[in-house]
Amino acid sequence: MRLQGRVALVTGAGGPMGRAVATRFAEEGASLVIGDISGSRLAESEASITENLKGGARLVAMRGNSIVREEARALAQNALTTFGKVDLLVNIVGGIRAKTMFEPLVGLSETRWDETMAFNLKPNLHLSQVVVPGMLERRYGKIVNISSINFAGEIGSADYSAAKAAVASLTRTMAIELAPHINVNCIAPGIIRTSVIDRMTPDVRAHYEQKPLLKRLGEATDIANAALFLCSDESSYITGQILAVSGGIWPALG
Repeated sequence: MRLQGRVALVTGAGGPMGRAVATRFAEEGASLVIGDISGSRLAESEASITENLKGGARLVAMRGNSIVREEARALAQNALTTFGKVDLLVNIVGGIRAKTMFEPLVGLSETRWDETMAFNLKPNLHLSQVVVPGMLERRYGKIVNISSINFAGEIGSADYSAAKAAVASLTRTMAIELAPHINVNCIAPGIIRTSVIDRMTPDVRAHYEQKPLLKRLGEATDIANAALFLCSDESSYITGQILAVSGGIWPALG
């Protein structure tokens, strides 16, 4: 098992992507601390993931809002108190909280801009500041952030694209600052089959299904497998990278 003896902290574990990542890590022997803003979703994930724990690994679930500094720090501190360490941090929390996915720049409100930036960046900052000191002390750690293929720009997504570009930049800065003992990498998903699909009109969904070279939407397990690789010792010589999991799409204008 590739993660036996490791402790992983996974945020956003109540959603499809976070649940898939935590499940995949459990299958590979990791103990887990999972968090989500929704208590009901988190309880469902806890029950599901527990069934996949291997070799005496344990799981702790804690509801909280990772955008709020005190709640994010409480989650991370819970992990340290329970297990004495955090080896792997996967920052899943992010996305678009607004009801509409796309908003032209000229109509974009300051409130939406601020909320999108906070949603995609603050959890990474808050949690990293708690777990990184221990990683540096032990000279071992893996951090995976989630950007998006849209970080190079996308029509109607000024706020989201800018936020995800910031996540990519933050990842590379962290990789420089925390080297040589902590690997920090970033996954840039394409359109993944999550609740975001429910907000798409049929024609928009058809567009995103045909856009990738592989002619399908991504699955949460595709992200989980990439996160597993980046958190395993198989990626020990990889840091500061942006891994597109997007069916062949690479960020570009057009």
